[in-house]
Amino acid sequence: MSDPEPLCTGYEDTAGLSRRSFLNKLGMGFGSLALTDLVNPVSALDPSALLSSTHIAPKAKRIIFLYQSGGPSQMDLFDYKPRLNAEHGQELPDSVRQGQRLTGMSTNQSSLPLAGSPFTFDEYGESRALLSSALPYTAQVADEICFVKSMYTEAINHGPGVTMMQTGSQIPGRPSFGSWMSYGLGSMNDNLPSYVVLKPKTGGGQPLTSRYWDAGFLPGKHNGVQFRADKDAVLYLNNPQGVSRRSRHAAIESLQAFHERQLAETSDPALENHIAQYEMAFRMQASVPEVTDLSGEPQSVLDLYGPDATEPGTFAANCLLARRLAEKGVRFIQVFEKGWDAHGNLPANIRNQTKKTDQPSAALIKDLKIRGMLDDTLVVWGGEFGRTNYCQGKMTADNFGRDHHPRCFTMWMAGGGVKPGYSHGITDDYCYNIVQDGVHVHDLHATMMHLLGINHERLTFKYQGRHFRLTDVHGHVVKPILA
Repeated sequence: MSDPEPLCTGYEDTAGLSRRSFLNKLGMGFGSLALTDLVNPVSALDPSALLSSTHIAPKAKRIIFLYQSGGPSQMDLFDYKPRLNAEHGQELPDSVRQGQRLTGMSTNQSSLPLAGSPFTFDEYGESRALLSSALPYTAQVADEICFVKSMYTEAINHGPGVTMMQTGSQIPGRPSFGSWMSYGLGSMNDNLPSYVVLKPKTGGGQPLTSRYWDAGFLPGKHNGVQFRADKDAVLYLNNPQGVSRRSRHAAIESLQAFHERQLAETSDPALENHIAQYEMAFRMQASVPEVTDLSGEPQSVLDLYGPDATEPGTFAANCLLARRLAEKGVRFIQVFEKGWDAHGNLPANIRNQTKKTDQPSAALIKDLKIRGMLDDTLVVWGGEFGRTNYCQGKMTADNFGRDHHPRCFTMWMAGGGVKPGYSHGITDDYCYNIVQDGVHVHDLHATMMHLLGINHERLTFKYQGRHFRLTDVHGHVVKPILA
C-alpha cells in the first residue's frame, strides 16, 4: 500500500527553521524562486504563500463576499412560496415544524401564525428566475446568478451564526475564510493586504467584531485588514506629525536589520511575521490612499452603483471600492452590511435594506463583467441564516416580524466558475425544511475553495496537536453549481 498523500501544512508545523532561514541555509536563493515563478507566478510574488501550486486548475482568482449580517428573509426575496400567502394567519403545522427548537424570542409564543410575503414575485431573464419585487436591480442580472436555495446551518443565533459562516465553526478562535486564503495562496499584490474588510460606517443591527476576520491560530499577517470610511483608511498607517516618509523608511530598515539578526539566531517565525508586517505597512502608505480615492471614477460608474456611491462607508461605496481592490489583486474582499435582523416591522425593513443593497450588488456584477473580471472573480451574497415562515410577535394586517431560521435559507453566487442562471436546491411549500440538495456551510466553503483551485481537505494547519482546516472534518464540493 502506498503512503497516504501528505497534508499541506505550514512551516510553523514542519520544522524548527523559518521558511526564510530554511531557504537561506539550503542555498536555494533566486534559482528556486525563478523556477517557482514558472510554475506559479503568484507564489513567486509572495514566497510566504503555502501552496507552490494549486491542487486543481482554479476558476477564480479572488472572492468578493457581500455579507448581509442579520439574516435576510429568503421567502421575501428569493424563495417564492404562494402557500404561505394562501394560509396567511393559520397555525404552523406540527408536521412541518417537526419539533425544531426555536430561539428564546419566540419559544414562549402561544401561537405561531404563518406569514405570507407582502412582495410580489415575477420571472426574470432567460433563466426565468423568480425574484421579489423588492429586488428590481438584482432581477436585471438574474441570468448571471447561481441561487442556492437550500443552505442550512446549526447556528440559531447571530454570534455563532456569523462566526460559523466566516470561520467554519460556531466557536470563536478559528481562522476566517479570508485568512485561510491568504495563508494558502498568498498575495497577488505586494503593496496591499491579501485580505481586506469593508464595514458600514453607520447603521444599527448586530455588532461586527474583529473576530469575524481574525487569523485565529494562523500567523497574524493573515488577519483581515479593515479599511475605514475615513481620511485614515487604515489606523496608524500614516506617519505621525513631523516624521517624514524618508525617516520612517530608515527606521523600518534599522528595525528589519535587528529582526533579521534575531531571526538568524533563533529561527523564530514570529520575527519573520513582524518583518513582513512592517514592510507591508510602509508600502501601504502609498497604495492605500490611491486605491481608496474614488474621485477618478467616471460619473457613469458612480451612477451605476447608485446615489450613495460617493458617500464613504455606504454599501454602494464599499461595493465600488471592492471592485477597485479586486482590480489591484486583493485576494479576498469582505463587504459587511448590517440591518437584516427583522424581528418586527419586516416589510419596511426589507424595503429599507434592499434600497441600500440591491442596486450596488447588481452594479458590482455588471461592472466586473464590463471589465472582463467576472469570469475569474467569485461574488457571494448572503447572511448567517434565514427567517421563519411564521410571525414573531404581533401580526397585523400589514405588519409582522420573523425570527431566526437556520434550517433553510438562500445565498447567491456569480462569476468565478459557478453556473449562471441556475437555481440549486428545493425547500418545502412552507419554506421551512429542505426537500432536495441541502448545502451546509461547510459545503459552501469547500466549493468556494474548489473554485480557487484548493482541495479543502488538504489545506491544513497543525495547532495543539491536531491538523485543522476551514471545513473541519466535513464538507463536500457542490458540483451541480459548477460551470
